[in-house]
Amino acid sequence: MKDLSVAFGDRKVVENLHYTLRRGETLGIVGESGSGKSVSTMALMGLLPKSATVSGHAWLSDKPNVSDVSDPSGKSDLLTLDEAGFRAIRGKRISMIFQEPMTSLNPVQKCGEQVMEMMGSLTPSPSPIGEGSRKQEVSTPLANRRGAGGEAGKEAVIELFKEVMLPRPEKIFDSYPHEISGGQKQRVMIAMALINHPDILIADEPTTALDVTVQKTILVLLKQLQQKYGTAIIFITHDLGVISHVADDILVMYRGKMVEQGPADEILHHPQQPYTQGLLACRPPLDSRPRRLPTVEDYLNSLTPGPSPIGEGSRMQEVPTPLSNRRGAGGEAVLISVRDLSVTYTLKKSLFGRPLQTLKGVDGVSFDIREGETLGLVGESGCGKTTLGRALLRLIDHSDGSISYRGTPLDHLSSHQMRSLRPRLQIIFQDPYSSLNPRITIGEAIAEPLRVHGRRGVGREAVIDLMQQVGLDPDWYSRYPHQLSGGQRQRVCIARALILQPELVICDESVSALDVSVQAQVLNLLNDLKERYHYTYLFITHDLSVVHYMADRIMVMQKGKIVESGTPDDIFNRPQTDYTRTLIDAIPRI
Repeated sequence: MKDLSVAFGDRKVVENLHYTLRRGETLGIVGESGSGKSVSTMALMGLLPKSATVSGHAWLSDKPNVSDVSDPSGKSDLLTLDEAGFRAIRGKRISMIFQEPMTSLNPVQKCGEQVMEMMGSLTPSPSPIGEGSRKQEVSTPLANRRGAGGEAGKEAVIELFKEVMLPRPEKIFDSYPHEISGGQKQRVMIAMALINHPDILIADEPTTALDVTVQKTILVLLKQLQQKYGTAIIFITHDLGVISHVADDILVMYRGKMVEQGPADEILHHPQQPYTQGLLACRPPLDSRPRRLPTVEDYLNSLTPGPSPIGEGSRMQEVPTPLSNRRGAGGEAVLISVRDLSVTYTLKKSLFGRPLQTLKGVDGVSFDIREGETLGLVGESGCGKTTLGRALLRLIDHSDGSISYRGTPLDHLSSHQMRSLRPRLQIIFQDPYSSLNPRITIGEAIAEPLRVHGRRGVGREAVIDLMQQVGLDPDWYSRYPHQLSGGQRQRVCIARALILQPELVICDESVSALDVSVQAQVLNLLNDLKERYHYTYLFITHDLSVVHYMADRIMVMQKGKIVESGTPDDIFNRPQTDYTRTLIDAIPRI
């Protein structure tokens, strides 16, 4: 690639980007949301809207082992192709794993049929890759089945499902996307991208918001498939911890421009640019628990020059009490008490409504949440974390056990009685975009709980004041959710939850899908607000590095049960169960 630029109207989103991708190697593209990572790769496949202006060159070799990008002979310039030309390479020579598998898969079509559709859409055609190429070397039934259907196509898809380590591949072939887990959906997307053995695989944030164990499995899987087929990979992510496990070379992007590029070890261990240093520094450390996480802005604004942004003159000194000294500082009074709590789902009923098959989402859980503490709840997807959090607020009913708030049992309260307690018990949902009404402004969204609970005396000034406290510009009062970034929308959800001044805030995966830089800002914000207003948090996450930084105590959940609990240091340094050790070992480290 040479001098790739992409603009939408007068706004340049990618500017003069250049790199070389060799067969069998992985190029990691790193940067925050909006830096132009995905746009630059979508240009290679002709997936940008017609309003986009694209210039530069992206030469795809027609022969193997050609690395001289200055010589265009024997290469096709992807940026000059028409739609017919792009159709000839999409899925065949270049494939893409999109970031969100749930929205990328057709919800009304079975998984196996969708992968077979990729095979059927590519009719046999002369390969533009010459003699001696990798395509000629790989002897596999899949390579000869483009356009195949029926039993032969089904067998080929099931064969690939086994290769990407999907459990029960025959059953998943006939399953709809909503019937399988997030990790399994991601593997179906990987199978769909690999079904025609492309020369280049573009993986766009393929592990974002996945559990650390599933994430590790996906990374190992991609590496194994790359070694087997010699595929070149462009791996897009905002997490340098993830990229350290897969990339041979790393390209760092910021606001559409390349700020740094080089071998992975050099970029990760000897970064030259402040932006790269900031990305590395704002990841929650596992060997310490600083009073405040550094952010990218600390480096870009040169507030704290040098390798460590925590020093004299830094804005981090604003927090008067070191966070490490507040660990375990929760009051003795018990705010929430849970005893033998179970939540049971009915999976299948008889003709007369009698349950025939049930599943325990939460199974006999007991614990207390003390005033002023942050209790971390960690575990893989499907272990019951969110179910437990929603059961505490009576958003879903529990089948057994008891929940008490300040000694008052919540089990048998009416809807009207629970409504009177809602201002004291709030939740920040995982996906800020889907939890905000797209038709009302963010100012109205933050003020809505006041209206619902009859707080008529609080006006626009209070909303604006809270917006400023959570780092939102008051001028954004009249903006709509789609006009804000992911991190800004998450701040809106935090303000919406805090406008009623609650005692308990349940943070349900509230930073899981955010850039590491935005994640650091949100975590700092939550700790600042806790210090100022004495909030109590139940912090639900699958990211152990985040919960290690945030929590006073940690509970580890597996298959609906609490299998281990203790202080962060005890959990990380002296884990008692194999499950906890597996979670800790799966954390990506640089």
